[in-house]
Amino acid sequence: MEPNPALAQWLLGHRIEIEARLRRRLGPAAPRASGPEAETLRRFRTFVSTALMRGEAPPPSLDGLRADERRVMSLLSAWKEAASELAGPEGAELGETLKPLLVQFRLALRTSSGGRSQRARTSSPRRAIPGAIDRIADPFLAIDVGTSTLVDANPAAGALLGVERDSLFGLDLMGFVPEVHHADWWSQLDAVAESNERVAFGAHLKTVTGEKISARASATAFNSRGRTVALVVLWPDSAGDDVADAAAPEPDRIASSTSSTSSPAP
Repeated sequence: MEPNPALAQWLLGHRIEIEARLRRRLGPAAPRASGPEAETLRRFRTFVSTALMRGEAPPPSLDGLRADERRVMSLLSAWKEAASELAGPEGAELGETLKPLLVQFRLALRTSSGGRSQRARTSSPRRAIPGAIDRIADPFLAIDVGTSTLVDANPAAGALLGVERDSLFGLDLMGFVPEVHHADWWSQLDAVAESNERVAFGAHLKTVTGEKISARASATAFNSRGRTVALVVLWPDSAGDDVADAAAPEPDRIASSTSSTSSPAP
């Protein structure tokens, strides 16, 4: 690649504006300042700046990182999009310049000792549910009933909440619930944990931009490794009652199809 110190300086000078756009874009899915994803983003910015200044991309510094690859790459892609958006007419060119650097960073993350250990810990369990949920088009969430942590989701759920599916893993569901409805969700999660039957309820959520969502929900419990996960299928009100009624048994089939596999990721 050709050296581009002007672009490196532009990215550095507009770092605060880019990250402000990133936080608005991701909402509750934005990385915590002290979390591993935020540290990975910092190292990616350093890697990009160095590559642009030198005209070549040195191996990125990844020692000690324990971030999940899927969440990290979703975050870095969103950062690239935020930077391109801020760049205006030059945004497309900026995006093309950053694209190969994203690929190189991802390859380095995959082959680092931290990346290998993280995948060994999470990749196998995370495949417990997707084989079933990818066959349905409705928004799906798998929620740890004890912590309200999102342990799985399908792309339709990401689209509903306004964020890529990979950005949802490990987040607190309550970040996507209006505060006034937190108690309602906790009540329903408790009901799922205590029941062997499907639980149907009205669900209230919000997108990353704060737009409120009302939906019909159907949930069943999936028990594994001493914990209970609520498998929740959502039908936004606009989908109509007839659609929800016809599809309501779906969580039971999902739970049945996962019973012979390993548990979802923590």
